[in-house]
Amino acid sequence: MGEKKGFFSRLVSGLTKTRKNIASGLDSIFHGFSKIDDDFYEELEEILIMGDLGVDTTMNIIEDLQARVKEEHIKEPAECRQLLIDIIKKQMAVDETAYEYENRTSVVLVIGVNGVGKTTTIGKLAAQLKSQNKKVIMAAADTFRAAAIEQLTEWSNRAGVDIIAQQEGSDPAAVIYDACQAAKSRHADILLCDTAGRLHNKKNLMNELSKIRRVIEREFPEAYLETLIVLDGTTGQNALVQAKQFKEVSDISGIVLTKLDGTAKGGIAIAIQSELGIPVKYIGIGEKIEDLQKFDADSFVNALFEKPEEDE
Repeated sequence: MGEKKGFFSRLVSGLTKTRKNIASGLDSIFHGFSKIDDDFYEELEEILIMGDLGVDTTMNIIEDLQARVKEEHIKEPAECRQLLIDIIKKQMAVDETAYEYENRTSVVLVIGVNGVGKTTTIGKLAAQLKSQNKKVIMAAADTFRAAAIEQLTEWSNRAGVDIIAQQEGSDPAAVIYDACQAAKSRHADILLCDTAGRLHNKKNLMNELSKIRRVIEREFPEAYLETLIVLDGTTGQNALVQAKQFKEVSDISGIVLTKLDGTAKGGIAIAIQSELGIPVKYIGIGEKIEDLQKFDADSFVNALFEKPEEDE
């Protein structure tokens, strides 16, 4: 339990900046308005947008809030705070079937642009799954960066799992082909695949990912396919743009939000989940293996909105 608690308190401190902006703004609204009117909603809207929830998401949340206020005949602005938090928690909640891949023979395709912590995320996932006694194999299909292959090899040693890799510049789909054969013959539970993240040419990326997907579907049809996109929490709205571009080329089943440590715009998690309709399944706040954890909507939204004593 200590590990989880430590993670949460570090998440809280990582989101301090966003929380201070959001929480102090919300406080002044909930205490500064004597009635719930258009001005109240407008101010609220502004604070959420400033917290990086984005315009569309904010509009949806405000609409939900207005409906609840009407339904429950709420008159006091202060009562809206908990309603707002509840609405966001409900929206962010992750279904218990979200981690189905852990219980099946599966292939996890990890996508995202370079520099977001993709390879590190795979390394941490591998180590965590291995500690649950899963047989894990990694595939180094980001063959454009020699560093990616080296980095993943280092993680495979650290985590004590097998890696399938070829030299830099080889065909990523060929690496995935080999990895599927290895996963089958070695009876692996989970095959984790790193992929290239060059976004400058969407057509190439699209072809690359669909080719990889075809190989998996053809060579390993019995495997459950999970596709996770890794996004850097410090990039705010830019992360949302990346996610939208990848969503056009790939069926994404979950989001991993990394680097939520101080400079991160925490509200972006809510925006991405809301606009893409894809759950945030993991969040990362640092370098250690345990710094990647399954997303917990309650603790995350509390970390964003609650004012801990030390913020007073």
